[in-house]
Amino acid sequence: MATALRPLSTGELVDHAFSLYRRHFAMFLAIFALPHLVVFAFQCWGLGITTPGRTIFFTLETMLLSVVVSAASQAATVIAVSQVHLDRPAGVMDSFSRVKGEIFGVIGLSIAVGLLVGLACIALIVPGILLAIRWSLAVPVKVLEGTDVGGAMSRSSQLTRGSRGRIFIIWILFIVVSFGLSFLLRWPIEVAAGVKSVGALQHAAVGYRVAALVTMFISQCLVGPLATIAFSLLYYDERVRKEAFDLQLMMQTLDAPALQGAPA
Repeated sequence: MATALRPLSTGELVDHAFSLYRRHFAMFLAIFALPHLVVFAFQCWGLGITTPGRTIFFTLETMLLSVVVSAASQAATVIAVSQVHLDRPAGVMDSFSRVKGEIFGVIGLSIAVGLLVGLACIALIVPGILLAIRWSLAVPVKVLEGTDVGGAMSRSSQLTRGSRGRIFIIWILFIVVSFGLSFLLRWPIEVAAGVKSVGALQHAAVGYRVAALVTMFISQCLVGPLATIAFSLLYYDERVRKEAFDLQLMMQTLDAPALQGAPA
């Protein structure tokens, strides 16, 4: 049984997430990079679109494709984290094959959470943040427990109760890491292109725009797995705290040999 199956402090959980990512870097990077290559190729193709009306449709198509791709990569990452965390074999193709039946559910969940959080943020910022925190574990719940969209959101609300302060800290940490890496990668391109903002890059030469897409792709693939890993570990941590999941798993492990050795 995995030695990490015990209640973890916020610092321990973040440290374990980085450690897990570092030890299985190639696997997690591939899980995120392979689907996102589709979005990257589509965005590069769209650089030749100049008609205003077509640009709007292209933006909507890119957003929809990004939701599908993110759902696939997040779901597969959750499976990979679960396998590694529970000391089981894990691989890129195996992780994707295990979530084939959950992809559409995760897409629906992502759209539902995104719309509700977005509407709450438009009305008042704080309620939107609170909803995002409450539903931070919805994807791990959907993938690992096979619930419907509403059930995943409700279950996430239940699991995060009492831990929303540390979830907020984890969100802030990974947002800072994401923006920091994105800025470090993008800044040299902005300097070379002679612009001062991301929006201005849209009017720069094609080479600079392709370079900007490359940096965005690299940033997504490097940072994206970290947040998913952290919240997948948090899912197990909350189950250990609230449902004694570590004891349940230990009993299953002890019972399995006894059942196999029992007389027919």
